[in-house]
Amino acid sequence: MGIALWSGCALVVFFVVQRVPYARPAGWIGELLAALISALAMGVVATALDFGGWKEPDWRAALFVTSGCAAMIGAIRLIRILGTPTPSQKS
Repeated sequence: MGIALWSGCALVVFFVVQRVPYARPAGWIGELLAALISALAMGVVATALDFGGWKEPDWRAALFVTSGCAAMIGAIRLIRILGTPTPSQKS
């Protein structure tokens, strides 16, 4: 049940951030994979911090995973923005 909760949180974050057009990539599969992988990682960290576990859902783990997934996708989009040259930098 815990892994299902983490995956559900990742999907919710994914669908919410797809509504934000700024720095959104053309393909959606990369952000979906980033959300699911970060949810698994954050879930393992939440388990280590005793916020639920693999088999038991806990609201603290859900909040932790949701925040971590949103931060990961935000970081990916920030890297995308910072790595894109501006028109004045192109030569």
